Formats: sequence, structure tokens, C-alpha cells
Amino acid sequence: MLVRNYVGGAWREASSSETLAVRNPASGEEIARVPLSGGADIDAAVQAAKAAFPSWRATPATERARVLFRLKALLEENKEDLARQLTIEHGKVIAETRGEVQRGIENVEHACGIPALMMGDTVEEISRGIDCASWRQPMGVFSIITPYNFPVMIPLWFWPYAVATGNTVVLKPSEQDPLTHQKIVALAEQAGLPPGVLNVVHGGQETVEAICDHPDIVGVSFVGSSHVAKIVYTRATAAGKRAQTLGGAKNYLIVLPDADMDVTLDACASSIFGSTGQRCLAGSVVVGVGDAHAKIRERLMDAASSLRVGDGLEPTTDMGPVISGVHRDRVNAFIDQGVADGAKLSLDGRSPSVAGLEGGYWVGPTVFEDVTPGMSIGTEEVFGPVASINRAKDVDEAIAMMHASRYGNACSIFTTSGGAARDFRYQAGISMIGVNIGVAAPMAFFPFGGSKGSFFGDLKAAGRDAISFYTEQRVVISRWSAVPSDPHRVTKP
Repeated sequence: MLVRNYVGGAWREASSSETLAVRNPASGEEIARVPLSGGADIDAAVQAAKAAFPSWRATPATERARVLFRLKALLEENKEDLARQLTIEHGKVIAETRGEVQRGIENVEHACGIPALMMGDTVEEISRGIDCASWRQPMGVFSIITPYNFPVMIPLWFWPYAVATGNTVVLKPSEQDPLTHQKIVALAEQAGLPPGVLNVVHGGQETVEAICDHPDIVGVSFVGSSHVAKIVYTRATAAGKRAQTLGGAKNYLIVLPDADMDVTLDACASSIFGSTGQRCLAGSVVVGVGDAHAKIRERLMDAASSLRVGDGLEPTTDMGPVISGVHRDRVNAFIDQGVADGAKLSLDGRSPSVAGLEGGYWVGPTVFEDVTPGMSIGTEEVFGPVASINRAKDVDEAIAMMHASRYGNACSIFTTSGGAARDFRYQAGISMIGVNIGVAAPMAFFPFGGSKGSFFGDLKAAGRDAISFYTEQRVVISRWSAVPSDPHRVTKP
């Protein structure tokens, strides 16, 4: 099956004949081919979006919201089919794909509130006879570039807000797992989204470069590695665009001696090994403070070694494959380097055996100890089911370890002390903070995004930031001189 672009309300083949295979990562089997679209395909989508913008902008916010209400209902109706398709093309277990689809639906649900979310401000009589008001207005064509790790949820962080506010969109999803979101685009069409409001162009680096440079695209939303996030932010803003680019992470999970160890273990294990570690909120470094180190180490090692690796559609599977053979080799190379650097490999997940699925892209749960500053396994984003267990004499030392990282996406503390949690929140300096939470993922009505090398821009994804990012605030200062013969004139008391 050849995946097609969606431009101006019609499915069409890309102008380029170059394609990549889309594979089921549990088996390695090819399930589709995706085109590597070029600049001409981007331009066609942008022109369709540009042509659709005036009419869509003039559509009342209540009517735009009704389209999204219908989309939300269709997503809920098709939730199980979407989750199963997502497991087939991504590999994560079915319980996780169900959760991902649900989190995507929550963003559509929040965007349905756009009539209230776009409200401006007014002040009467800022000076004698003068009033002031502000409006939020859409800006035009936005482009959205999303990664493979959450191919349903992450696009829905962005384009529902962009179209709800009256903009039009060109979406470039990941070329590694584009199939499930194709179904969502078809559901959006069924919900009544007009032609040209949402367009989809598939591709790789050339496609992204064309987006960054296109003069008719006013802004770019991106999620991916920090290296590419910085490149996209720099190139897009140099072309005069608004940009928000979310990057990578090295998230710390800090465990205090008074923590509830059962709650802590469940949270840490699911954070590290959930989605096979392929998420920007995955825990990477567990720091046991004082006596907590031995307790969490023993429990985490037992839990990690008991995880069952296999096909995500099987109900007995705890952890699926990574996305591709290339990524499997990358994760294994990090493990190899950690061993070469002298870290203690306490649990080796390289090349586990999965009967009947020998062609799958498997990496098992992996745990390092004795990781020192400067080792790549402790400083770089591995993006796989690999954890380091460190120890600290006190919470200040643990926080100092965290602050030494160039990333700042998320962090968590585990404690039963309200005072300790409050102090941590004050000192963490990280944008998303968990307290007894392994994956510090905000709900759709709060902003999502990191700090330091994990985020480039000013406004984050979702929440109020989404409304601000996709709109321009217009402030109008008005003076109306009274005309004596005006029958509508009201004499001031």
C-alpha cells in the first residue's frame, strides 16, 4: 500500500517517486510505503491551506467547535480500531495505545472550548470618551512536524488548536508510522472539516526544510530530538516564522527514604520501560537518596527482569519492540558504549529472543549502575528501555546531578513529606515536575513543554499557550465623538 498525501480535501500521490517502507516493528514485515515528498508537494499543500484560510477564518468559532465536537465523537467511536492500528505500526502494547488515543481525544475536547478560550479583554473609558479592547485573531497557514513515538497524540497537541482558532494547517507526520493518523484525517473530513483546512504531506528532511523556508507558512510546531529541534527553530525563525520546537530529555526520578516504595516502584518502572522508553517523559536516571538507594535498586531490578517482551497485541506482553532496526542498533550502541566506559551493566537487554518474531526490533529492559558524569549512557538521551540507578547522600546532591544535565524536560520526586515536595518544586528548575508521579504529563488544559535544551521557543504546546501561539492579539483603542443630532446618543450623568 502506498500512503498518499492529503491536499485540499483530496488524497493524492506525491510528486516524488522515492518511498520508504513502513514496517510492523514486532515482525519487521512491510505493511506500507510512504513517499518522500519534495518542495512542490509542500507548496501545493500550502496553497490549498492558503486558499481555505479566508473562509475558515470567517467561520464563527461556535461552528468550528461543532466540527471538533463531531470529530471527538468519531474518535471515541473508533478508539479501539485506532489503538490496534497504532500497535501494529508502532509496537507499543495495546493498553498504551489505548491511553495514547485517549490523551489525543482530550486535546480535541479541550479545543472544543474555543469560543471561550479565544475571548479577548475590554476596558471601558481608559480615557475620557476612549475604550480599549483586544481580540485574538488567526494568522494564516501553520505547519506541524511530529515524531514517531506518539503518532496519534502529538499531532493532536497541535492541529485541533490551530484549526479551532481559525488557522489552516499543513501536517508532516513521522514517515515511520503514518497510518493511524491517516485514519484520523479521514475522520476529520467525515466530521465536516472543510477542504484545505487540514493538509498532510509525508516526507523526510527535504520536506521539513521546505516547510521551514516556505514564505506562506506563518509558524511551525515541532517535536523531535533536541538536535533537530534547534535546527528547525533556528531555520524557521530566521525565515520570520513563529516557532515552538520541543526536544529531547534525560529525566530524573529522585527517591527519598520516606517514599512509599510500592507506589514508587510502579511509577518508576512504568516511566522507564513504558512505550519501550520511547517517550520524552520517560524516566532515565533513578537517584536513591541515602537508604532509599538500596530499597529502590532491589525492587527495580526485580521488576525489570520480570517484564515480558513481545507483540504488543498480545495481552500477556509488558513491553513491545522499538520502532526500527536502525533505532534498535542505536540503543544497543549506547549500551555497548556504557560498558566500554566502565559503567556496571546490571541487567543486559541487548538482543532478547522473542519466539516466532525473530525479525522484530527487540531491546529488553536494561539497567546500569556506577554511571559517572561524562559517560554517554548517563548524559545522552537513549530513547529506549535503559535506566541508570545512582545514589546521592542527600536531596541537594540529587538535585545537583539533575541540574548538571543539559536537558530539562521533566523530573519527579518520591516522598511522603509535603515539605520535601514543596522544596523540590521550588528548586527543581524543570518545566514539568512530578510528585509521586513517574510520568509528569500535564492534562490538555495545561501547557506541555520542557526547559533548557529540551525546548526552543516561548509558548509551549496545549493549554492556554496553544491559543496564544496560534493567534495574534489585536488591541483596538476607540474614540467615538458624540454627535448632538445622533438619536442613539446617551447623555452621561
